[in-house]
Amino acid sequence: MDQDTAARTTLIRSASDAGSKVFATILTRSPISRIDIARHTGLSQAAVTKAVSPLVAAGLVDAPPVTQRDGNPGRPAAPVSIVPDAMVMLGIKVNVDELIAVATDLATDVLVSQRRSLPSHDPETVCDAIVDVVNALEAGLGDKAAAIAGIGIAVSGDVDTSTGIVRESAIMGWSDVPLGDRLQERLPWPVTLENDVHALTVGEHWFGIGLGMASFAIVTIGRGIGSGLHLNGQVVTGAFGVSGEIGHLPLASPERVCACGRHGCVEAVAATPAIEAAVSAAHGRAVDIDEAVRLAHSGDPSAEAAFQEAARIIGTAIATLVNLAGPELVIIGGEGVSNFDLFEQTLRGAFDEHAFGAAAHCRIVTRPHTFQDWARGAAAAAIQSLVR
Repeated sequence: MDQDTAARTTLIRSASDAGSKVFATILTRSPISRIDIARHTGLSQAAVTKAVSPLVAAGLVDAPPVTQRDGNPGRPAAPVSIVPDAMVMLGIKVNVDELIAVATDLATDVLVSQRRSLPSHDPETVCDAIVDVVNALEAGLGDKAAAIAGIGIAVSGDVDTSTGIVRESAIMGWSDVPLGDRLQERLPWPVTLENDVHALTVGEHWFGIGLGMASFAIVTIGRGIGSGLHLNGQVVTGAFGVSGEIGHLPLASPERVCACGRHGCVEAVAATPAIEAAVSAAHGRAVDIDEAVRLAHSGDPSAEAAFQEAARIIGTAIATLVNLAGPELVIIGGEGVSNFDLFEQTLRGAFDEHAFGAAAHCRIVTRPHTFQDWARGAAAAAIQSLVR
């Protein structure tokens, strides 16, 4: 980290609440006038001007000469915008079998990307792989590496961001792994550890479809069934770092055992491994998800039944989430979206059946997310951690 980046980091971390609000607003809504910043933050225009000045001086924000007025005589609309390359953030998504890593600017536009296979789930092996991929990103950035200000690591499961501990990750087979501390000992930049779906939700809240929306939820379908909540302008983390875990709602038969070891979880029926297991059992041989999809499309009864059962329970889980939290929009993402035609009709039917009253007005949309998008979410979580 060069002196300019260190100074910018210190400025952001030491900012007042007003300064943090102003910077976050410029970051996510750039370019924006000072008057509009005041409207969004509830601050006075004098407070906004006071907060913007040091950001401009530090090179984090650009304020070009005033060229227009907003209709209020004597009050020029002075648009300010973020300087994207003022800082670089690294984001890494830890998958069951690989790492997907990106280096982004402050707008989470990808500058460099890398992938690394994971030979095992041993935490030390994973740490070694993360350090290796960080070094590769740093090398790929060249001179821009001096602007690296933080690293976000996204992991599936119960993640305590405040302590950097993965309390439970069924996919990785981890329990109480102090991943954050282990990485912080080996890396020179601040490390933010976050649940992967929460990180994806931060990315959508700040830079994606959720920008400017008061409430929305993300539900991801794939190897696990995850959810992130954004309510009243904030991503919900919960008092203990756990929120929106619809994959572990006990909506399935108690006979179905989840990878987490509990009985009756949504994931025990609807996650990719559960669908593979159901179709494999029906055919008496191993069937992977790609073949299961082909079989379902060709009218195979066992494959169709597996996807319909998954769709019903996911639709019921989404209705439960919407009944409890009341978001105006649910975004369905994850690798399972590519096969959403096998889910959609039954999922929406189950949602309509169980959504209570006006909650049924909640829109459900799909948004394909690549694994690089998940890594960008990790970078967004690192930016959020810096701003906080």
